[in-house]
Amino acid sequence: MVKVYSYSNNDEIAQSLAKFIVSQQDSVLATKEKFNIAISGGSLIGILGKGLLNNKDIKWDKWVIYFSDERIVPLSDNDSNFGAFEKEVLEKLAHAGKVGPTVVTINENLIHPDDHTTDGEIAQTYASELPESGLDLVLLGCGPDGHTCSLFPGHKLLEENELDVAALHDSPKPPPRRITLTFKYLAKCTTLAFVATGASKQEALKEIFGNENSQLPCAITNRLVSKVKGGICWFVDDDAIEGVDVQTLKY
Repeated sequence: MVKVYSYSNNDEIAQSLAKFIVSQQDSVLATKEKFNIAISGGSLIGILGKGLLNNKDIKWDKWVIYFSDERIVPLSDNDSNFGAFEKEVLEKLAHAGKVGPTVVTINENLIHPDDHTTDGEIAQTYASELPESGLDLVLLGCGPDGHTCSLFPGHKLLEENELDVAALHDSPKPPPRRITLTFKYLAKCTTLAFVATGASKQEALKEIFGNENSQLPCAITNRLVSKVKGGICWFVDDDAIEGVDVQTLKY
């Protein structure tokens, strides 16, 4: 069963999501030395910053952070998901004198600015860094078009069933060159959690939860719930979920 947690604003989502993440962290660290988590870019990074930076229960030194997708740009580029996370979280942890997490990035030495022919190598190098059995938790976004990671509606990567990480050079959203976790790899992971905020997500959520045969990437991901042993959940605000026929909870 997919669970949906709804709140009135981003601050409430940030605090609730932080509680959820701490619960996942503690469960994993009860039996393992490291907590392996993937994050997405965009507004999710700001929400994570709000909820996690001042949370004393986060064991940052035990975290290994990956990215559910990344733009094939230098890590210092404004489009880099790592770069955004560095500014929003890592630099602030360092400024506070706290030990930060281990962060696994793409190998920017493999990037050729005007040539995408090595992008597949970048993707496979990143895949080699991932836990073969899957991540403990993957935090996902949801675009107004229903995309998640860099899996876009109608794109050929929706059919990818061999690779754990794939490259694309034709993303409909800029920048065009990216790597992304695939459905194959997401299905290996223990727990998946979406974060979706704002009225621009309403129509996508109506289809995701109202059409069991929807081919939107977020809907396809939702249907992995039978394979994802820790379950799939959503953290949304009231604007995003308004008019969506789904039962909501509080975490």
